[in-house]
Amino acid sequence: MVKKKITCIVCPIGCKIIIETKGKNFKVLEGNKCKKGIEYSKNEALNPKRNLTSSILVIGGEWPLVSVRSSKPIPKDKIFDILKEIKKISVEAPIMIGQKIIENVAGTNISIIATKTINKK
Repeated sequence: MVKKKITCIVCPIGCKIIIETKGKNFKVLEGNKCKKGIEYSKNEALNPKRNLTSSILVIGGEWPLVSVRSSKPIPKDKIFDILKEIKKISVEAPIMIGQKIIENVAGTNISIIATKTINKK
């Protein structure tokens, strides 16, 4: 069994939750002040996910890069695979905010979306 301390970020309290895991078994030992902390620490221990932000090269645009984000949180273990895919591509201007730049990135069923409009030069 592995004990770990996780700081919950769901609300401003920032509970220091002590958990114990063994394989896929999970148990909160102490520290949570609400049910949200239990769910957060379980996800963080067994299936951590992160929102990803980056930028992609723009060809023929008023700016050389467009900022992008993942359409939803991605599994933490896929971050570097996704960043490799992002690094390989460039997009042609114009680009509209909200435009899907990459669909199903790294086989995750998650899209990479533009967070800025880039007009043509």
